[in-house]
Amino acid sequence: MEIGVTSFVETKPDTKTGVVMSHAQRLREVVEEIVLADQVGLDVFGIGEHHRDDYAASSPAMVLSAAAPLTKRIRLTSAVTVLSSADPVRVFQDFATLDGLSNGRAEIIAGRGSFIESFPLFGYNLHDYEDLFNENIELLLKLRESEKVTWNGGHRPAIHNLGVYPRPVQNSIPVWIGSGGTQESAIRAGILGLPLVLAIIGGNPTKFAPLVELYKKAATHAGHDVSQLRVGSHSIGFVAEDTEKAAELFFPSTQYGMNKLGKERGWAYYDRSSYDAARSSNGALYVGDPETVAQKIIHLRKHVGITRFMMYVPLSTMPHELVMRAIELLGKEVAPRVREEISKWEAEMR
Repeated sequence: MEIGVTSFVETKPDTKTGVVMSHAQRLREVVEEIVLADQVGLDVFGIGEHHRDDYAASSPAMVLSAAAPLTKRIRLTSAVTVLSSADPVRVFQDFATLDGLSNGRAEIIAGRGSFIESFPLFGYNLHDYEDLFNENIELLLKLRESEKVTWNGGHRPAIHNLGVYPRPVQNSIPVWIGSGGTQESAIRAGILGLPLVLAIIGGNPTKFAPLVELYKKAATHAGHDVSQLRVGSHSIGFVAEDTEKAAELFFPSTQYGMNKLGKERGWAYYDRSSYDAARSSNGALYVGDPETVAQKIIHLRKHVGITRFMMYVPLSTMPHELVMRAIELLGKEVAPRVREEISKWEAEMR
């Protein structure tokens, strides 16, 4: 069972002062967060690609590369790379470079992402999303298989027996499929035999269990060894010394972020009752003291089949020292609890 962190490197206004920090400051902060995550024994840190003024990380590979020489063992991944609006050759080169700098710790989570700004920015038509993704994932997987590539598609110029460099340290950089929870993306990941990451950010997390089964069924049908496949969760959360403290500290920025998105997408107003319901035992917020958070993660493993849990923290802007403390508690207190109980549970299941 892997435990880690994801960040979109947000730069929304501070809920108390209204001050918006610079992109440069937030980028430096997130590098410190990655270094701490490595030091406290977390398994993975993911950076999400966004192209808006309230997010600082338009290039996850660049951010992760800044942290690579400062870390020793933590896996470094995008979360996600918006592959439909990216050149797969450049994506591969960027993450092969990261792989070299980290001595074989790079990963890619390829997906649509939750925003569409990259499509007009890079000159792509959003209506071509599916075709673009299918072509680009095919080419990306081809690039990691061999040094020289011949490829032809409908949206990108053909490649005729050309080498793509640098080559990564790993024999094959792990490529995951990131999904918001659609059957189509789960089936795609299963057919390709790729690990799947689910954005479990609302509702009852156990409702994702049928989607995981569908993923495994598609993989089995395609001839893949299901026992080798991994399923991850990207879930919002925060850890503090006690549950009430965690709830009080995390609410203001969470409410601000949810309602900012809600205005754009037509969601209902996010109030304290919505928040408290989401952090209950059946909700999708992993907020509380180490034991509370650990038990919710264990429940997710046992009832949904998640083998990698990535906590998205912070949502919106929070004081850096609070984020650092949450990461420290996640690594030193939550992760050991989860690993120990899951290890015992798996031994009993054999």
